[in-house]
Amino acid sequence: MANTIHVDVVSAEEQIFSGQADFVVLPGEAGELGIYPKHTPLITRIKPGAVRIKVSGATEEEFVFVAGGILEVQPNTVTVLADTAIRGRDLDEAKANEVKKMAEEAMVNRETDIDFAVAQTELAIAIAQLAAIHKLRQKR
Repeated sequence: MANTIHVDVVSAEEQIFSGQADFVVLPGEAGELGIYPKHTPLITRIKPGAVRIKVSGATEEEFVFVAGGILEVQPNTVTVLADTAIRGRDLDEAKANEVKKMAEEAMVNRETDIDFAVAQTELAIAIAQLAAIHKLRQKR
């Protein structure tokens, strides 16, 4: 286990993943971050997108969609505190497309700047979720 790192992915609702991994890749604010064992300590915000976890001893990567949150890295531990997290197998493309369409309509038909900001956030999350679904399909 010397070349693994413990990974926890949690949302406000539940723990999504906890286990040993060879590496983790996730969407940081400045681009994709790759985290390996003994990584330099780090705390940063993450943006909506796919978290890929190469589980130690497994052939397939674990795949989780996060709608933003905080990443904390310690030399032997990675913690992802997600606003919302969905297991890759639970992603629903039809629902994401529906949310995207509703957000686009809300942006056009907005009554206040707050309506626009909320719709813009929902649109960004839906687009990131759809991109994650497509990325997951390419992996299979």
